[in-house]
Amino acid sequence: MKNGKTTNKKNGTNSDEFKAQMPLDGQTQLENRFIAAQDSLSSSRQRLVKQILDEPQETFFLSSREMGKRYGVDSATIVRTIQAMGYKKFADFSHDLREHFVTQITPYTAMKAATQTNRSIVSRVNQSLEQDVENLGSLKATLNPDQVVELAKQIHRSQRIIVLGVDFAAGLAASLTYGLVRLGCDAEAPIGHTGTVQGKIKLLTSKDLLIAFTFGRGLRETVEAVQRAKEKGVPTFGITDSNKNPMAKFCDQYLIASTARSSFLDSYVAPISIINAILVACAHIKPKRALDWLEQSDKEYESGKRWYRED
Repeated sequence: MKNGKTTNKKNGTNSDEFKAQMPLDGQTQLENRFIAAQDSLSSSRQRLVKQILDEPQETFFLSSREMGKRYGVDSATIVRTIQAMGYKKFADFSHDLREHFVTQITPYTAMKAATQTNRSIVSRVNQSLEQDVENLGSLKATLNPDQVVELAKQIHRSQRIIVLGVDFAAGLAASLTYGLVRLGCDAEAPIGHTGTVQGKIKLLTSKDLLIAFTFGRGLRETVEAVQRAKEKGVPTFGITDSNKNPMAKFCDQYLIASTARSSFLDSYVAPISIINAILVACAHIKPKRALDWLEQSDKEYESGKRWYRED
């Protein structure tokens, strides 16, 4: 599937009946299924599902037998309940439960959930690497290269580019900005307090471009910057991890890169890969311009002052 506003991407749905349904705004797939199936669920099963939904950080890693034990029922009751919600297999339900958990996750709840599993430190390191590989695989399978090329063209058309990221995403913004500047683009990643960001947005016009990174529920400062830019008629492009993120609602276009984590820290391997793809596209759309700018950098690279050398 392709990322962006033309995409009706739906994660974790394996029933044709539910695939045909559009998600309700602000609801996860699991919540949508629960709402749709309430009339066919007994009051006791509704209470069971509600408990599971309210405690995803304690349940997303459990088997059907472990989940039944936790809530005082047998595994068959768990399986029949999720089947009544349209799931064919417990694994499909478990996948959506994990996605539901991700929408509510904080570093604390992620770390707490990780400690519930009996793993060695070496195993946790390997799990982190495996999660990174999985995120990259998901990006490769879903990324629409044409969108990357269109963004690169828009970057070259823009007089000025502001790249915005807050907290950990500030590193992503800085990386993209550094690459764009090396290619001769007038790009900046503002840092500092909210007033600095607001001041930079005020200077933008319809001939400029705002690129913003935010993940999870969406940081208020980033989302509000996008809203202010749109009010001024500034083109906006978002890089986020879900089409439920506010970026997908407010940005003119957006790309999705999973940041699924194995512990307390988001995995930014996939967003970094998107940055690399954007820079490659920017360089090869106008290769002569890229070579001219990179040639100027060669003198710096050849300079002995740049590199560490032992006397």
